[in-house]
Amino acid sequence: MRKIVFALLALPLFFACGDEAETEASNTAGERSESSKELIAKMKLATDHHSFARPNEAVVKHLNWDATVDFGTKIISGTATYTIEAKDSADKIILDIRELTIEQVTTNDGGPVEFEIGPETEFLGQALSIPITSSTTEISIRYKSSPEAEALLWVEGEEPFLFTQSQAILARTWIPCQDSPGIRFTYNATVRVPGGLLALMSAENPTEANDEGVYTFKMEQPIPSYLMALAVGNIAYAPIGERTAVYATPDLIDAAKYEFEEMDDMLVAAEALYGAYAWGRYDLLILPAAFPFGGMENPRLTFATPTIIAGDRSLTSLVAHELAHSWSGNLVTNATWDDFWLNEGFTVYFEQRIMEAVYGRETSEMLATLSYQGLKMEVEEIMDLNPNDTHLKLHLQGRNPDDGMSAIAYDKGYFFLRLIEETVGREKFDVFLKEYFQGNAFKVMDTERFVTYLKSELLTPEDEKAIDLESWIYGAGLPGNIPTVKSDRLVEVDSALSEWSKGYLPTQELKWNEWAYQERYRFLSNLPEDVTYKQMNDLNQIFAINKTGNNEVLFAWLEQAILHDYTPAYSRLEQFLVSVGRRKFLTPLYRAMKETGKIDMARRIYGTARQNYHAVAYNTMDELLIAE
Repeated sequence: MRKIVFALLALPLFFACGDEAETEASNTAGERSESSKELIAKMKLATDHHSFARPNEAVVKHLNWDATVDFGTKIISGTATYTIEAKDSADKIILDIRELTIEQVTTNDGGPVEFEIGPETEFLGQALSIPITSSTTEISIRYKSSPEAEALLWVEGEEPFLFTQSQAILARTWIPCQDSPGIRFTYNATVRVPGGLLALMSAENPTEANDEGVYTFKMEQPIPSYLMALAVGNIAYAPIGERTAVYATPDLIDAAKYEFEEMDDMLVAAEALYGAYAWGRYDLLILPAAFPFGGMENPRLTFATPTIIAGDRSLTSLVAHELAHSWSGNLVTNATWDDFWLNEGFTVYFEQRIMEAVYGRETSEMLATLSYQGLKMEVEEIMDLNPNDTHLKLHLQGRNPDDGMSAIAYDKGYFFLRLIEETVGREKFDVFLKEYFQGNAFKVMDTERFVTYLKSELLTPEDEKAIDLESWIYGAGLPGNIPTVKSDRLVEVDSALSEWSKGYLPTQELKWNEWAYQERYRFLSNLPEDVTYKQMNDLNQIFAINKTGNNEVLFAWLEQAILHDYTPAYSRLEQFLVSVGRRKFLTPLYRAMKETGKIDMARRIYGTARQNYHAVAYNTMDELLIAE
């Protein structure tokens, strides 16, 4: 997510998977030029290679979901009843399933019907084909999930806990659906769980558990399937503002309430930038540490890792990021996973603007500097493997869309949008983005459509030449005109690191206790190869880094401990890897062990830890540590 007299891109609530489909120009295009409307109307809709659905023939519009959660069998059994729309000529509707047992399918005009399940396809699962007629308006599917369903993690422990992770194409492992980001539907749900546990969804939510364990949910705004979410457990609730609250297990609820007290400030800042929040409430659920991501932007209820609870509110940029998704991603959604940057690049840009508004420019520039540092490293790694994966417009056909979740979509996308801002001016760009979000609310966007719109509504020919859209979107690596980002505070850290690593600055004279976490992370993540064991030990002895409560700093420290053979940190490393399932941390740490000849150590720890990880994480670690 300059000039703009905004015009709505007339995308339907679904996009076509056939080459014959074309868009229609919006009847409410306002003051946009006729030539622009005609141009966009002639553009063909994006094709989603990661779904079997054919929404241009028959598409879901509303879901009524009735389900029972069984912790004993680790199975969700349910009935998914969809209201559908179809062409008169359509004789079937196709849904995506994976690891589901389909027990019965009925339609409103045919009763029980004979359905077909297609062959298993890697990553994608199977096509569920249901016969329909011109009078079919409703289909109902009775099914069961598998105990091994990849979206679900049944957390072991004294208290049972279940959470889902549907992005990118895992919703089909717990609900039969048209599992494409370009297909949106509303939903109602009734969920039965063990009495005394609380169930929450990406919908209107209860605030306390009941003895019966029966909960009802409503999501009135249309969402894509990857934003379907469910969590069940012993969960407490704490309000923060009129529209914000946190949920967490009872042992974490007070810490979570303190940590995220500034959520209201972020929401107000976001609305001031790009318009009214469209989802009613913005609540945050702290999940068990096995959650594989920092956060997931499920509408009305962000799922978040407990690793962002640092005790000093230093890691709340993640909340700004997930909140920004309420506009970029949830409100205006990438049509396919090849267009993932339209979700994440816009969100990082918006996140930085929220952080600047709430905490100041220096804080946002420190974050941007660290983003650039990580982006450069990842681009170098990817260029050696597959340069095409450094394009903003991805090429994921025949691949798991999870492969696209790299710094390219996030940070290259961010710097591209920052370049546009710096080229046309912030005031013009803010007007453009606000109208972009508001005018395309609850619709989908693909890269080509966005580029056409950008050219017609904002950029002059001189702007286009200065930006070089082709190189940024379809070119490999980082273009030479990437914006310059500079943090004075991080420049001072770099100077201190240089002096310290050469032995000119004693460890005790470092301003560690005065530094923000970004400064500490910058220092640790850039330690030179020739740093000695004594220097590592001095850092740990003087500043107790092994015991830090900031997991970003701890991660950077543990990675350096592996690279520098600092064995006093290894017990903390093992504890961290066994207890934390966030893939952002796991992958570099296991890779560092592998690349420094500690593969046996890595595999030993992983053998213990794997059962604690979500499939999103262990699939990556399996490939890294086990696959030959």
